Amino acid sequence: MYTLLRNILFLFPPEKVHYFSMNVLKGLCSVSWIRKWIKSYFTPSKNDRLITVFQTRHATLHFANPVGLGAGFDKNARYLRELECLGFGFVEIGTVTPKAQPGNDRPRLFRLPKDKALINRMGFNNDGAAVIAERLRQWKNRQAVAKNTLPLMIGGNIGKNKLTSNADAWKDYALCFTALFDFVDYFVVNVSSPNTPGLRALQEKDALRKILLTLQNINISKPHPKPILLKIAPDLNDAQINDVIELAQEIQLDGIVATNTTISREALRTPASVVKAIDTGGLSGKPLQQRSTQIVQQITQQTNGTIPVIASGGIFNGSDAAEKLAAGATLVQVWTGFIYEGPGIVKKICRELIADQSLS
Repeated sequence: MYTLLRNILFLFPPEKVHYFSMNVLKGLCSVSWIRKWIKSYFTPSKNDRLITVFQTRHATLHFANPVGLGAGFDKNARYLRELECLGFGFVEIGTVTPKAQPGNDRPRLFRLPKDKALINRMGFNNDGAAVIAERLRQWKNRQAVAKNTLPLMIGGNIGKNKLTSNADAWKDYALCFTALFDFVDYFVVNVSSPNTPGLRALQEKDALRKILLTLQNINISKPHPKPILLKIAPDLNDAQINDVIELAQEIQLDGIVATNTTISREALRTPASVVKAIDTGGLSGKPLQQRSTQIVQQITQQTNGTIPVIASGGIFNGSDAAEKLAAGATLVQVWTGFIYEGPGIVKKICRELIADQSLS
């Protein structure tokens, strides 16, 4: 059923289809009985094996299941109710910047169906920290009324504005951290998107230390500090990954998200002329699967599993998720897989994970 629908949707521009689809879902979920039906149909059956504990220095987070939605899908926290109805254990909103910004010029999102991949150069388009914080406040109030045993967990993915210099980037991260603090369950520092000029230079050890220590200092001043994670690029070499790991251990970072999109275009099935015409942007989906798993393994092995990892990259089914968990990840995120596999992806992955005896 979804394959037919996907073939129709793929006839239209990706970004327009994204908002059209989510707004249709939002309209359906505004009707109580339809919302209940969608939730009952797509939410994974309750199973103790799915409940995931994410243990960090600052907090112990409990997730109804280990499958989350990566940042960039719901940039502005507009669709949390709808995504909860589809069964996600957690949703990472953002990337959020202090000031609202339109992002890069369209078109900026492209499909590569032969590779089960996407290329995006969105450029941190978002409504700004203050507006998004207010939406999250309203969401949190509704969650409190609902009194869910294991509510949808929210991650706040934060970045810098395009016009902010790298020298002042730490200020943007601090502003976002402070604005969102009361309304998210954990933070992800995004210095690895390829779509903001110069951003990836912030992954260098000294620049990264400045940002993370600033956030840590704000964090420990709070009565209940929140976990802070770092999202890294798959294009880092071993020495750069080692630097990240050393810094994470030095400042007692709460975790790493591995990985963001890649600027590599190796071994794609899509014709080179098509890829060249798209030009710049971060590649996600199946071509990223092997590299992201390798980085999860590297982090886990070098830290003896002491730094929790959220794995992202090429996850389309339970086998893909199991691969990441076996490599050492605690949680997994989908994004491109959601586009290609459809709204049933969380239930499908969870069902296959439960059936996987190697994870017992």
